[in-house]
Amino acid sequence: MNEQFVIGLDYGTDSVRAVLIDTATGREAAADVFTYPRWAAGKYCDPTKNQFRQHPLDHLEGLTHTVRHCLAGGPEGCAGRVAAISIDTTGSTPAALDSEGAVLALRPEFAENPNAMFILWKDHTAVAEADEINHTARTWGGIDFTRYVGGIYSSEWYYAKILHTLRVDESVRKHAYTWVEHCDWIPAVLTGTTAPARLKHGVCAAGHKALWHDRWGGLPSEEFFQALDPLLTGLRKRLYNQVFTSDTAAGGLTAEWAEKLGLPVNTPVGIGAFDAHMGAVGGGITPYSFVRVIGTSTCDMLIAPVHDIQDTVVRGICGQVDGSIIPGMIGMEAGQSAYGDIYAWFQDLLLWPGALLEDSALIDKKTAAALTDELSARLLSRLSKAAADIPIAQSGIVALDWLNGRRTPDANQNLRGALTGLNLSSDAPRIFRALVEATAFGGKAIVERFLSESVHIKEVIAIGGVARKSSFAMQVLADVLDMDIKVARSDQTVALGAAMFAAVVGGVYANIGEAQEAMSCGFETVYKPIKEHVAQYRVLYEKYLKIGSFVESELT
Repeated sequence: MNEQFVIGLDYGTDSVRAVLIDTATGREAAADVFTYPRWAAGKYCDPTKNQFRQHPLDHLEGLTHTVRHCLAGGPEGCAGRVAAISIDTTGSTPAALDSEGAVLALRPEFAENPNAMFILWKDHTAVAEADEINHTARTWGGIDFTRYVGGIYSSEWYYAKILHTLRVDESVRKHAYTWVEHCDWIPAVLTGTTAPARLKHGVCAAGHKALWHDRWGGLPSEEFFQALDPLLTGLRKRLYNQVFTSDTAAGGLTAEWAEKLGLPVNTPVGIGAFDAHMGAVGGGITPYSFVRVIGTSTCDMLIAPVHDIQDTVVRGICGQVDGSIIPGMIGMEAGQSAYGDIYAWFQDLLLWPGALLEDSALIDKKTAAALTDELSARLLSRLSKAAADIPIAQSGIVALDWLNGRRTPDANQNLRGALTGLNLSSDAPRIFRALVEATAFGGKAIVERFLSESVHIKEVIAIGGVARKSSFAMQVLADVLDMDIKVARSDQTVALGAAMFAAVVGGVYANIGEAQEAMSCGFETVYKPIKEHVAQYRVLYEKYLKIGSFVESELT
């Protein structure tokens, strides 16, 4: 019997990766990664303003590059045996569409306008608008539409970004007919359904970021938008009235895109979702698994049967949505706004003197650049080794992980990180250890919120770059949570999750459970908590909570 394949496309923060997966075994037949060139050059971003934008051309160029390279690297004739394609992206990452369904940045007059591009998940320019959404939701006199997103709307999300952009850019305001999430746009491009009336929207983005819920008939009411800001008048009717789970098709591949990608016309394309949600599926999520997608930030996923949750509403998380992860299950999302980004920040801080090498009279510029690259490649590994040798609590340093604000529990993007307990013996390994412990403490705060809301956790699964690369960080996390941490084997767990959905969309499997059973990558490592460390970290965690309370109440 000829092998059947599926393609999973995973749009991350820095790059898009594609995997060609054998549907019978989950074996990776080929893979390719494309780094966004405009993003890598720092275009359209201003970190000092928390502005992070991506040009849609980065996404489209990456789409053709990765798929064609996957097919070229796969078995002979594999293109004709691709059953379907599915896509995940970061989120909330919206962009403005014109009345024809084109992202504004693809029009010549908007090609260099950051406000016409995709507003990346980590963009926090809309903090004030998020505050207004929260205030309006509580005071406008109608339904509190934030009820099922933890009761707090974040500046990382859909409406806050839309409102901020409409306020600051008159040209975008004039030409923006509607708005789309990145995870909904890519399938629409591939299937020729970008026209607003035809574009299909996934329940994942709709429920977690756009306040969709069956209890109030879908999206928030027109009256709510008008109470928030008259600029939003009429927006609701230009959005959407129906959502779909990711085991359904957005449509078939158009002739144009079939030729560009080297695939048959009408190859099914699945409804898109956010990366962490599909990653949880690829990582083996089952009811009450707590799946941590650990990379630059974290997204934490948990599913539970609808009949178990009933009227339970978990406070301060990023939403609980029917079918957002696995159809028929309530999908719950939490997470931290920075994790690996904190380690990267500290690395950049330590490497700053490397800039002096460029003007050194002792070595040439080529050698200086090579030396800087070598230091960058080795620094975190050496720091981790040195930090692991430092006894817990010896340094007296306790850090807060809010360097990019706090996502959960209780979103607050106004918060900032902190280091306490420094003295003249506080060297780089000791500070690094405190930062790693802080990221683990942030995870513990999330776990404790679920437990306090009567949602139990049976196991912890970790996927993503940090999970596979940093044994030190994973052991600290296991010790802090006092739970085993199972690390998924695959380098491309998120893309694998997208491929599992493609296998259902393409009719290879009847449901996601069957696809998971056949295509799972399994686990490569289990980190077990060290008993004496667990007790020591309980004491440090209480200090973390007290410092966090002080910073939030007195310094924010």
